[in-house]
Amino acid sequence: MKLMTENAVVVCTHETGIVGIVATQKLVRINGRRVLVERNPEGCPIVGCPNAAPPSKPCLTTLVVQNGYSGLLRINGKRICLDTVTGLTDGTPPGTVKYKVRNPGQVLAKEVG
Repeated sequence: MKLMTENAVVVCTHETGIVGIVATQKLVRINGRRVLVERNPEGCPIVGCPNAAPPSKPCLTTLVVQNGYSGLLRINGKRICLDTVTGLTDGTPPGTVKYKVRNPGQVLAKEVG
């Protein structure tokens, strides 16, 4: 499993909805890019989701991460985000549309263990 950086590409499962994630920690970088930590993928805007035909609602925001935080690595007490991060969006039908990592934003660092 690779660590996510601020260059990560996260999408809703409709594939064209891109999540706007902002890194919050400033201590650890990979190739100059900040590593993402717990809560960075949550509550983020999603732009470009095509799921707009009524009665559907497009994915506009990420909800709580369900899987993908490291059980081993932390920065300032916050778990590091792995390339396995997934969670639900606010798109419809409720409780079915997820977001996922398309690209973790780096190829060098991996969690081992």
